[in-house]
Amino acid sequence: MRAIAPTVPADPSVGGHHARGWRVVAALAVTQTVGYGTLYYAYAVLLRPMATALDASTTAVTGALTASVLAGALMAVPVGRWLDQHGGRALMTAGSLAATVLLLVWSQVTTVAQLYVVMIGIGVTGAMVLYEPAFAVIVSWLTPERRGTALLAVTIVAGFASTIFLPLTGLLVEHLDWRGALLVLAAVHGLVAVPLHALAVRRAPASPRTTSPGVTGPNHEQRRAVVRSAMRDARFWVLAVTFVAHGAATSTMTVHLVGYLTSRGHPATFAASTAGLLGVLSVTGRLVLTGARRRLRVTTIVAAIFTVQAVAVLALPWLAGTRAGAVVGVIGFGLGFGVASLATPALVADRYGTTAYASLAGRMAALVTVAKATAPLAAAAVLHTAGGYRLLLAAVAGCCALAAAGMLTGGRRAP
Repeated sequence: MRAIAPTVPADPSVGGHHARGWRVVAALAVTQTVGYGTLYYAYAVLLRPMATALDASTTAVTGALTASVLAGALMAVPVGRWLDQHGGRALMTAGSLAATVLLLVWSQVTTVAQLYVVMIGIGVTGAMVLYEPAFAVIVSWLTPERRGTALLAVTIVAGFASTIFLPLTGLLVEHLDWRGALLVLAAVHGLVAVPLHALAVRRAPASPRTTSPGVTGPNHEQRRAVVRSAMRDARFWVLAVTFVAHGAATSTMTVHLVGYLTSRGHPATFAASTAGLLGVLSVTGRLVLTGARRRLRVTTIVAAIFTVQAVAVLALPWLAGTRAGAVVGVIGFGLGFGVASLATPALVADRYGTTAYASLAGRMAALVTVAKATAPLAAAAVLHTAGGYRLLLAAVAGCCALAAAGMLTGGRRAP
């Protein structure tokens, strides 16, 4: 029988572990779709009706979403620590219950201050139920050979969250107004996410090879030792800088791409439709990574994709003058749009094992999420300088190039 790495949680051939693991993956694919759709993507549709009802500017209402994202970043570290110690079932069930209640409360807010309080709560619960805890559960259940496929399956299914919930929310707002829409979204979230997290998510059984007699899994001191070792490893911080730079680039382009294309004379409908390709292309990039990793190292593939992004963004000032050129530029950038979400768990688990995976992934997620939340604001300030969009695109390309270099250096194994 093929040897099993000491950090793999269990032999998938024993006791139906493999089948149970894939049931967990299927459940999480559904809950991620509903979670992102109700807790994140619906906000874009609700923004203007809320601003009108609360007699507030769209900037003030948009700030509530930024506060939500930052709150999620602050929660990433303690959530990761909890996942390593207790698994995901209780945390994700409690998070989905709390999120459902907050969606109900959100429908009743009457001031901007109340909106901020609710959205900060949404950010906290999002850290408990969205990608990072879901990935930690998957990493604990499946062997390295199967993790890539499982993570790909979840991100592809969840990639349709915007496709499903943006038009659904728009339809609900049209017929029920934004408060009624939130009541329906709360019902959907509660009826789907809560029971699936409670019934399907289980803690993976520990492999006998990973523990001492009488011990059911890694103890607290073992996890702390792994975390301390990683924090002293320069390669961890190189990877952190890599994903921070890439996260800043992708969030900046997400927010400002439509504005750039309209500034080049394209109609708003064309600009929005072209920017919408990023979601589809994120799936394409993930498929490329999953297929190519059978022949090439993950770091090599990801570095190449980040390099393509840098070149595409640098070429946009020359390409975006025509519709075809704009589409080509966006396609080049979009190929790397969702790659980091697969590369991060693969690299962290491969290098540091699964003993303290969630703690380490949580620390990295906190840094990346802060970058994603603040980079578009910094980019808006750049647009008011003499360099304008050219300087902004150069900065985005520089971040992608830095990410490519970091992937090649930080992705190396220890000698």
